[in-house]
Parts: sequence; structure tokens; C-alpha cells
Amino acid sequence: MAYILLCLAVFVAAYLLNIYYVTVLYHRGLTHGAVRLRPFTRSLVVKTGNWVTGLDPKGWACMHRLHHLHSDTPLDPHSPSHNGLFALMLVQLRSYNGILVKLIKGDAATTAVVKDLDFEVSWLNRRGLWLLPYLLHAGISLAIVIFGHAWLLGAAYYFGMLSHPIQGWMVNALAHRFGYRNYATPDDSKNNTAVALLVFGEGYQNNHHHRPRSAKFSVKWFELDLGYALCRGSQALGLLDIVPLVPAPVSAEADGAAQLTRSRTA
Repeated sequence: MAYILLCLAVFVAAYLLNIYYVTVLYHRGLTHGAVRLRPFTRSLVVKTGNWVTGLDPKGWACMHRLHHLHSDTPLDPHSPSHNGLFALMLVQLRSYNGILVKLIKGDAATTAVVKDLDFEVSWLNRRGLWLLPYLLHAGISLAIVIFGHAWLLGAAYYFGMLSHPIQGWMVNALAHRFGYRNYATPDDSKNNTAVALLVFGEGYQNNHHHRPRSAKFSVKWFELDLGYALCRGSQALGLLDIVPLVPAPVSAEADGAAQLTRSRTA
């Protein structure tokens, strides 16, 4: 029993580290500016993000901004409405790789989407060494298995640390297909409670698409955004600052128009 609990603890710790990088630092921070990363934190995520998650910070931010610009249209890099629910796993990977290639080559339309991010695509991707972070985590996992004689513990580390493909698929597919809507956004975004709990608030896609510059994705009393709790804790530690949300326009129509404008200029 103690061994099972240790494996569970390692999986949760690795999962939380991955979640923290993606939902707080990449998504709410670099992509939307809902939280303002302190200089040390920003430098840390730029230098270590690709190693920790296997995802390039600039490439991920660019893909997500394109998702907001073209949400659930044929130009959306990962919409279940046009790619199918289960095929989306490969679709989002191909889109991410294609965006990285365009950023590295300096494609004007693509680089314009992230012109405010004043750092390059990770040298790992610029030199074609994208596999190294995965090999690093696989090596750590293998070392745990060999030297600790604990295959389950090694697997718990690896799949917790590199859980982002499943996280991303759940958000991009399930939260744009199943759930309820609080706002009449011009896309198919839904609030999926199960995904929100598993992916720290990211499942509240309808709320998020309504106001992407809000650090808090939950709106109603029963909605729990654990990612926002991470933001609050990080602010208390001096790692970032939560950016106050600008008051919404009076009408829903005006709010939707303003949101689209903010997304296009993000």
C-alpha cells in the first residue's frame, strides 16, 4: 500500500508541475497576459519550459492565440467540429509542429501573432532536437525502474510529467463538444466540469472564450478553477501578478465584439 501511495504521489507531483507550466505560465501568462510574470519567472519559463513540458513556450502560445482567432472555424488549429473528436489528438500535434516550422522560418503572418513575445523559439526546436526533453524524462523514468526496481514508480513519473497530450485533447475536444454554456460566444466552446477538474479550470472553455484575459476561468458558485488557485498562490510567492480584469461592456453583443478584437490583437 505504501508503494502505491508513493507512486500516486509522484504522479500527482509530476502532473501538477506540468499543469502549472501550461495553464498558469504558458496559457494565462504568456498567451493572454491574464497574469503578468515577474522577470525571474518569465526568464525561467522561457529557459526551462520546453525541457519540463516538451512544449515550446512561443509555439504553444502562438497555436493557442490562433485557436482564439479562428475558434471552431476551418482555420482553427484544433477544432473537433472540423477534425473529429478522436482524430484531434493527431491534428493538434500536426498543427503545433506546423506552427513551429513557420515561426522558425520567420513566416510573417505567423510571427505577427506572437510579436509581443520577445524571445525565440527554443534552441531545441530550432536545431531539430525536439525529442531531447522526452528522452530526458524517459531516462529519469528508466533510472527509477532500473535502480529502484520500481517500474510502476517510473511510469508514474513519466506519464505525470508528459501528460499534456491527453490534457490538451480533453480541453480541445471534449470542452468544445460536451457541456453547458454560460455565454453566447460565436464558437462551440462549452463548460465541461469533468475536464475542468482534471485540467485545473481549463475545461471552462465557454467562460474562457467569453473573457480570455481573465485569470479566473470559473464564474458560477459551483465552478472550481484550481488553476486560479495556483495563480493566487504564485502571486503570494512573488512569482507573478494577477492582472485586474477590465469591466465588461454593458451588452452581450458589445462584449462579444470587444472580445474578438482583444483576441485578434493578443
